[in-house]
Amino acid sequence: MKTQHQAEPDGTAAPAPDRAPGAAGLGRTAVWALVITSVAGFMAALDNLVVTTALPAIRADLGGRLEDLEWTVNAYTLTFAVLLMIGASLGDRFGRRRLFLAGLAVFTAASAAAALSPGIDELIAARAVQGVGAAVMMPLTLTLLTAAVPAARRGMALGIYGAVSGLAVASGPLIGGTLTEHFSWQWIFWLNVPVGIALLVLARLRLDESKAPNARLDIPGTLLVSAGLFGIVYGLVNANSHGWTSGRVLTALIAGGVLVLAFVRHGTVARNPMLPMRLFRNRGFFGINIASLLMFLGMFGSIFLLSQFLQGVAGYSPTSAGLHMLPWTAMPMAVAPLAGYLSDRIGGRPVVVAGLAFQALGLGWFAMLLTPDVSYSAQLPGLVLSGIGMGLYFAPSTNILMSSVPPAERGIASGALSALREVGGALGVAVLASVFSAQGGYRSPQTFTDGTVPALWIGVAAVGLGALAALLLPGKAGTAAGDPAAGDPAAGDPAEAGAPAAARV
Repeated sequence: MKTQHQAEPDGTAAPAPDRAPGAAGLGRTAVWALVITSVAGFMAALDNLVVTTALPAIRADLGGRLEDLEWTVNAYTLTFAVLLMIGASLGDRFGRRRLFLAGLAVFTAASAAAALSPGIDELIAARAVQGVGAAVMMPLTLTLLTAAVPAARRGMALGIYGAVSGLAVASGPLIGGTLTEHFSWQWIFWLNVPVGIALLVLARLRLDESKAPNARLDIPGTLLVSAGLFGIVYGLVNANSHGWTSGRVLTALIAGGVLVLAFVRHGTVARNPMLPMRLFRNRGFFGINIASLLMFLGMFGSIFLLSQFLQGVAGYSPTSAGLHMLPWTAMPMAVAPLAGYLSDRIGGRPVVVAGLAFQALGLGWFAMLLTPDVSYSAQLPGLVLSGIGMGLYFAPSTNILMSSVPPAERGIASGALSALREVGGALGVAVLASVFSAQGGYRSPQTFTDGTVPALWIGVAAVGLGALAALLLPGKAGTAAGDPAAGDPAAGDPAEAGAPAAARV
């Protein structure tokens, strides 16, 4: 069905949104955007932890040292975190749908290459290329979805998107373990191929193209943030194998930190920076980014250890371990849509703060009760609390972010949030694993527990600090200027992907 066309803010023509009723009052255009972006986001988020329960099978099949197996996880996280800001910037400049399709194609092809890998080195290389595709694709999912959904329904739509993304992160060990146990580890990657191909067709037919007005590539900023994040993440993921005080790790961390500081300086003084530092003056943008970094630090590192505890100490198979984590991993699907609705009614701040508090309580429950012979019934309250917390957090966090910046800068904002989440995840795995190694180890169930408990307390502290950072978020009445929901008549239609050039400072 053809639709009438209207002018985009950058002067190009784009299909007008089809407002025919759809799911939950959304138009068909918005429903298709929600389906396509949620499934794409699920695939990208899933591949963060999907290989963790498959590592023993990969080692038996391909060989490799422990460090090589760690890189099958870290190669994806590394390229994902480093290139996220570039993916958002390229989408703003050359077209968000176009770059989304390109990133999805790279991700799908790399998934097939990973499944066909004859050796561990080839698998690591394919995982790195997967991360490149995900880094281009992931930040544009939020921008495309926000442009397609009316402001009155955005909280609900982003709540569903957040629930799907949260489920992907937490259910990675379950899906990876199930496929490995009942099929083979290669099916972890083969699963992405038909889904990716279907999404390429649907995105080409159902998503509207958009660009940011007067978008320019910030080459100096791109080089600074890419090299800086590479140094920091490289140092973090090598800290366990080489030691925090080794020359390699210290050089990477220090050099990366200096380059990131230079990027911050560049974002303050440059005329058209990739990430304007003035955005961090906004309480909503600053608070949700810091809270998200800390949330992922505590959650990622804890899931990494607890999924291994259920197998190595409790004795569950990979599939059984994933099933026993369902009260945590499935809870966001039930909670997040309700949380999105609540955030539309009472504002996102109390929902996000409550979510982080529940997540901290859940991890604290594990830290207090964990022993080598702890029963599953004793663990259950911690799983439920963590699941509720994850659902409450993911649902409104993206809506808060998108409401805190003008429409033309939502691609930048999405890339920044996704990058900080990935950096937080890498930091969480590195820090909590380092504490685990220092206080315990894999020698016996008792030493594994001895290492896991103090590591979990670090996770509790990180998520708790995230809850304090979320208190900085504005209330419902403090929606960002420039968003139509705030009542700014100069802001324009929230479904537009861009804004007048004057909106860019």
